Amino acid sequence: MNAPAKNTALFEPRPLYGIGTVARLTSLKPDTLRVWERRYGLGASYKSPSGRRQYTQSDLEHLQLIAALVHDGARIGEIARAERKTLELLINGRGKHLAKQLPPSKPKVLFIGAELCGWLDEHQGCIASVSALLVRQSLTDVLDTLTADDDIAMLVVGCGSLSTTHINAVEALAKRLGSPQVLVVYRLANDRWLEELGRRGASALEFPLEPARFAYEMGRVAVEADARQGEFNLGELVKPKPRSYDDKELAAAGDLKRLLNCECPRHIVDLIKSLNEFEQYGTECSVENWQDAAVHACIYTYTNQARYLMEKALKAVIEERGGEFQTLFNERKGS
Repeated sequence: MNAPAKNTALFEPRPLYGIGTVARLTSLKPDTLRVWERRYGLGASYKSPSGRRQYTQSDLEHLQLIAALVHDGARIGEIARAERKTLELLINGRGKHLAKQLPPSKPKVLFIGAELCGWLDEHQGCIASVSALLVRQSLTDVLDTLTADDDIAMLVVGCGSLSTTHINAVEALAKRLGSPQVLVVYRLANDRWLEELGRRGASALEFPLEPARFAYEMGRVAVEADARQGEFNLGELVKPKPRSYDDKELAAAGDLKRLLNCECPRHIVDLIKSLNEFEQYGTECSVENWQDAAVHACIYTYTNQARYLMEKALKAVIEERGGEFQTLFNERKGS
């Protein structure tokens, strides 16, 4: 699992994962990961100063592919040295049930500038949604030599003071890397330079960055990357809270009126049923660009949260009348 760039010495991947996190995200035991490292070279690309294994995002995604195949019956010795594209083909060949279990790959974002990278060291949560590559050199130092093998979804460049020279340099590097999105982080700039950046299709943020705004910009990268690949379902973008009650349990809860002489349980159940239906509708709603996705993601997330809160309200009623609810549920189950 090599670093995805020709200038490997320049790139610092983020985030880095410990072996415990990788074990949890691959459903493998840490001992299994250690054995695979010894036998097949499937180890971490980095080690901490104390000698602990540190897995990059590419390491993790590669191991997730291999783990999915092994859990599905493949032999580790036959796939351990396969490249990522081969593993993806093998997974797709085994059916959608396996492919759906894998998390989507994170888009790669390249950050350039010592001050910007130093800020990211203190705010790594802001780049959790992307696979980041940090270059702690100035744009001038790397302008003529920096290349990358993998697709770069966004180029983020730190500039002290913005000028025509900087804008031209950023544009030239973005073209060479094939990056469709460019963000310039500046300390000093006048309206003229900022307007020029906008005309060339780049965005700009003032340094020091506001963490919440920057995290939003990074989250948008993933949505735009999906949009460029065609239509996608909103349910693939948002991880929902699971349902607390199935249809039979809701029906039983609605009958609690017989015991409480109160319409509240039935009204709560009706609300939950409606939210369940709308939530399902939301997962099947296709969008074609990130603007639509952002709006629908809000609707879907709020609906999911509303359903979760109404289930908590229902839980309070059921806990008060636990024995009666179980009796009603058993009646429904037997009918």
